[in-house]
Amino acid sequence: MPVEREQLEADVLIIGAGPGGLACALHLANLIEKHTAASKTPALSPENIYVLEKARELGAHQLSGAIMDPRGIAELVPDFLKSAPLDTPVTGDAAYYFTESAAHKLPITPPPLANHGNYIVSLSKMMKWLGGLVEKKGVNVFTQFAGRELLYDKNGIAGVLTEDKGVDKFGKPKDNFTPGYELRAKVTVLAEGPRGSLTTELVNRLKLDGLNPQVYGIGIKELWDVQPGRIGMVVALEYHDPLFDPHAAFQKFKTHPYVKKILEGGKLVRYGAKTVPYGGWYSMPKSFIDGGLIIGDSASVLNSQRLKGIHTAIKSGMLAAETIYEALCSGDTSAAKLAAYQQKLDESWVKKELWAVRNFHQAFHGGLYSGLVQAGLQFVSGGRGLVDPMHSEAGYKEYHKLNRDRVLVDQSTRFKGDGKITFDRLTDVYHSGTRHEEDQPCHLIVLDPSICTDRCVREYGNPCQYFCPAAVYEMATEKDQPKLKINFSNCVHCKTCDIADPYQIINWVPPEGGGGPNYEGM
Repeated sequence: MPVEREQLEADVLIIGAGPGGLACALHLANLIEKHTAASKTPALSPENIYVLEKARELGAHQLSGAIMDPRGIAELVPDFLKSAPLDTPVTGDAAYYFTESAAHKLPITPPPLANHGNYIVSLSKMMKWLGGLVEKKGVNVFTQFAGRELLYDKNGIAGVLTEDKGVDKFGKPKDNFTPGYELRAKVTVLAEGPRGSLTTELVNRLKLDGLNPQVYGIGIKELWDVQPGRIGMVVALEYHDPLFDPHAAFQKFKTHPYVKKILEGGKLVRYGAKTVPYGGWYSMPKSFIDGGLIIGDSASVLNSQRLKGIHTAIKSGMLAAETIYEALCSGDTSAAKLAAYQQKLDESWVKKELWAVRNFHQAFHGGLYSGLVQAGLQFVSGGRGLVDPMHSEAGYKEYHKLNRDRVLVDQSTRFKGDGKITFDRLTDVYHSGTRHEEDQPCHLIVLDPSICTDRCVREYGNPCQYFCPAAVYEMATEKDQPKLKINFSNCVHCKTCDIADPYQIINWVPPEGGGGPNYEGM
């Protein structure tokens, strides 16, 4: 018998309360406020804007390198200095080249790495603050609700279906079962961040891919109670060794004498991990369709050279809001009308900034030194380099297969840490504040488990055990046979498994809303 679901109607539905999604909501509410004050028709209201966020509270799933270029927030909230939770302005810059045991300071800091004028922030705190401004405008913000699947009609995207709550691990309703809602809207905005499940489904379904396939890195971050206080590392997921362990690499990085000196005597406070969209301008998907827009990291507006995307996500959200406002006023939310979003991007400083680094990450596919040479050429040529566009491959799927003589890693010898400077995965997961309802269906769906226990064992040595920064995947032995064990309650929602699985059989779908990490203060 079909489940009866309550339907809610809105003008605009925004999926994701990150920088792009909240900027879109706030700017649109401001435009509607001016529209109403001018007594214009049609009647519009901020109350008809819905923001959907899967975290237990605003900011809980927001993780970033946390050095913010203020250009975007200054346009969105001109007086942000009066109330925004800015930790401190950046007052000094330095770039170092590390050898195994030494650190050599470069005579000058490369311009892309200079941060004067930027602010060290907690993205989690920034989103709580920005969300508060959004709610004051009358926008409806729903936390602990995940968009499970997109709704379609003859005119394109029609909204989303939220996840059912109160379902046990076998998929059966529990006593507290609550069916998901049908949230329908004239315009649906996908602001899920990198590798959003709805965005991925939409891009694949409608073939919206950019000129280059999207490529990703994984950012691993620890917050320490020391000065200067934050430390992190980003690893590109195009590495070819299936047994490479990004988490262990990060822990070993902290044992470098220069880094260790900073951390000694300090205390680990929080931990997190998140993927980063590296592809750049040529990897941007088509970002407008009938009834829908894609913004922020979901639209690949991150500057991979600077490793900054908060400001560009905010600006993309504002441009989306202006496009939506014009569409609502005209009564036309077709792709033809929403195409103005791409035009606005092309005419904005977002395009200018991203165009200059459009081939940057691809330049390093041949290695560090050739990458530095090509990046230097791009700096002189305005982003062109020797070839434009410089095509990238989905390298994160192209692991080198194991040689027959290659000895697989003994799991008992995996990196454990010293408990002071370095830590094992489970200790770090504890510091991420991750929490899930245990009795619910696993949200990490392996489409063909037999591959994991046969082909993947032989060909790649089960890389899921290594690329996951949260000890979610474990190869166990049952009756002398390998068996994949998925500890989904450890998941920090980084999406690495959905990206780095060589067979593309892991499908990350949102768990019950409210689950996941709690990046408070990060």
